[in-house]
Amino acid sequence: MIQSVERAAAILEIIAQEGGRAHLRTIHEQMGIGKTTIHNILKTLDRLGYVQRVPGDMRYHLGNRILNIARMAGDDSILRDRVRPVLEAIARACDATVLLAVPSGDEVAYLDMIETPAWSMDGAGFGQRDKLEGSALGLVFLAFFPGVEKRMTLSQGRNLSAAFLSQIEQVRTRGYALDLEASRPGWNCLAVPWRDHGLVQAGISITGPADRLPRRRLVELSWTMMTLVA
Repeated sequence: MIQSVERAAAILEIIAQEGGRAHLRTIHEQMGIGKTTIHNILKTLDRLGYVQRVPGDMRYHLGNRILNIARMAGDDSILRDRVRPVLEAIARACDATVLLAVPSGDEVAYLDMIETPAWSMDGAGFGQRDKLEGSALGLVFLAFFPGVEKRMTLSQGRNLSAAFLSQIEQVRTRGYALDLEASRPGWNCLAVPWRDHGLVQAGISITGPADRLPRRRLVELSWTMMTLVA
């Protein structure tokens, strides 16, 4: 047994048993080892996205990366059912095709879609998965899912460019991401994070022909989307 791995697994199990969130004190009482050791393990798990903190909450929460692992082996129907009313509201308000997606490894995995009657994505190359780089949803996941950036760096064996890292930081600051014909010629996209109890669990995007959804229109609609997902 590798002790550090054993302790990390035990910490994750304690957090899960506490309902997905636990104070450092609770973990310390159940582990019976020094708080400094526990804190260092938690910092590593946080950096990798297996645990995370919520602003204003002193507890450690199970992170998006471990939930993503469970999702890849499980069923997304609960998430789809829960978010579907939000997708419908966004489709009505924005008059655009709406997509629900989650990170899956270093890809964007689509779970649901509501197409607008005005146009169809049949010929736009829409599939079940896309690369993180270049897509608005990918930028949202890199910006708001702890560990996704680390996973992408490790899987590709290279560091992300300074320009791309700056783009990710801009998404964190403004709360939304744009894709102006980057992933699909002739199509623009706007994406925002969807949160559950303060934790980002998925991404929602709208997309359509570039002449129907130019940059200015997407920026205007970003406030509408962020209000509807709040």
